[in-house]
Amino acid sequence: MTSSNSSPLTIRDFRPGDAEAVAAAHRAGREHLVLSAETLLWLNGRPSPEEHFRTFVAELDGRVVGAVRCGVVLGTSVAGVGYANGSVLPGFRRRGAATALLAAAERHLVGHGVTELHTWMDDEPASVAFATARGYRLGRTMQFAGRDLALPLPPAPVLPPGVELRPAADWAADPHPVFLVEADAILDEPGSEVPMDALEYEDWLRDDWNRPDRDLALSVVAVVDGRPAAFSMAQTDGVDRYWSAFTACHREFRGRGLTKSAKLESLRLAAAAGLRHAYTSNDTTNGPMLAINAWLGYERCAAERKGIKRLGRPSEQDA
Repeated sequence: MTSSNSSPLTIRDFRPGDAEAVAAAHRAGREHLVLSAETLLWLNGRPSPEEHFRTFVAELDGRVVGAVRCGVVLGTSVAGVGYANGSVLPGFRRRGAATALLAAAERHLVGHGVTELHTWMDDEPASVAFATARGYRLGRTMQFAGRDLALPLPPAPVLPPGVELRPAADWAADPHPVFLVEADAILDEPGSEVPMDALEYEDWLRDDWNRPDRDLALSVVAVVDGRPAAFSMAQTDGVDRYWSAFTACHREFRGRGLTKSAKLESLRLAAAAGLRHAYTSNDTTNGPMLAINAWLGYERCAAERKGIKRLGRPSEQDA
């Protein structure tokens, strides 16, 4: 129900003109989330026949106040898993927008065979209560950390014999060797509720490597005897913010400090390029990466909680 001096709530599909407002809603109160309007336009413009990606936006009082991005999880052998992640501007919450956005995502995804939906929420009482009241059980916790890139970085460790650090841009023409590192490392990513055991190269190229906010000059690959063994991938907002997209090491090469060196070098390059704020995230059970980030000077700044919900058949969703 809306008051007589308020416009009704409208849920509709994303339009290109919504990009700035959706990015603002995503970042409001969450300076650790690095997402540009350009990336939102790309996400909504790329082909996604298997992912069924879709963004719904909420309009209240004549303005876009929030959105939810949703799709089918790719890269896993488990069928029927989907995701829906959204946000609403703080001044427009408790007016039904978040509930309506999540319901629209659930209807869309259940129509494409999704039976288990995953969402991330701020790890604070109001968000957790909102999710649990709508049938989501609580899963793992993700920690965010940030650092000021104007502050000194620790000295670089001595690289083991046969190891060199190179920009990911060196593999721009053929990134498949870098893909092999990720496909192996993601198999035992700490805390993951869904095994990422079926990552396809073409999906990775489209959805990760070719992101417009991926900076291959700032992303660093650790190479052992000519073979990519670890990397630290960087994304930026095109202004002053840096995001560690994924730092990983092939299991064959772990225990040599390669991810530590790659991430340090990526941060050094980011600082030299004039970026000011760096952010990263890790599952709270990922002790090794939490230790590396603490050594790099990151400090915890926020957390998110996973919510998981079983979805019914289309007829049940529409009832």
